[in-house]
Amino acid sequence: MNTFDPPNIGKLMQDYDLKAHKSLGQNFLRDPEILAQIVAAAEVTRTEHALEIGPGLGSLTVLLAQAAKTVTAVELDERLFPALKRVLASFDNVRLVHGDILNLSAAELGLKEGYLVVANVPYYITSAIFRHLLETTPRPRRIVLTVQKEVAERVCAAPGDLSLLALSVQVYGTPCIMAQIPAGAFYPPPKVDSAVLRVDIAPQPMIAAPLLERFFRLSKAGFSQKRKTLRNSLSAGLRIAPQAAAALLEKAEINPMRRAETLTLAEWATLTAQDD
Repeated sequence: MNTFDPPNIGKLMQDYDLKAHKSLGQNFLRDPEILAQIVAAAEVTRTEHALEIGPGLGSLTVLLAQAAKTVTAVELDERLFPALKRVLASFDNVRLVHGDILNLSAAELGLKEGYLVVANVPYYITSAIFRHLLETTPRPRRIVLTVQKEVAERVCAAPGDLSLLALSVQVYGTPCIMAQIPAGAFYPPPKVDSAVLRVDIAPQPMIAAPLLERFFRLSKAGFSQKRKTLRNSLSAGLRIAPQAAAALLEKAEINPMRRAETLTLAEWATLTAQDD
């Protein structure tokens, strides 16, 4: 695989008197081969518009700028901007935006249907970022994120080991793990290993748009007490009688004694379609 020389993270931090902030989940990815693998996993071409969340000191941004038509890079930490501007000085197709991605829609960023998201995101807001990206308008065509290895495995889980996070992602698209990333590929190194997670977004969610709110209400209730049967967890989460929860499940031909993690997405869709 072709590699490149990423920005010298240590020198940039010294030159601009910067420190990685744990409170912002800052771990700067610096391994050139892994950076190239991330861009390859996203299948970025010169016709693509890419959104990067948290460009940090620009290591991934440089590769994206070389591969994509345009890059919109949203960074929360304003301290990094002088260093970022130096790293990206030779690219006229990168737009730096100071802001919190969780408070910005794709439309507000000027992104059109079909854009890609490629990013090394702070692990503590991974779930929130997924929810935001999947509910924003317009939705991206593909998402490629570096996330904690265990989180990537959870997102890709099959029925029998599903979580609310997995369900929330899989209702919108198909996830897969593209590469493993050792902790030493970052500066400073995190305490856990990471993975490159790709999600190909379907043209339409598996649950019809008018039913998505009900789907999430049911699934949150179902997973609210994972060790309990669906009869009891739905009863508690929806604040309905156990008999009413059992009747709802039986209408969907789901055994009330099953647990939430055993249901397939198709079964959740069937359950969502039932009238209370």
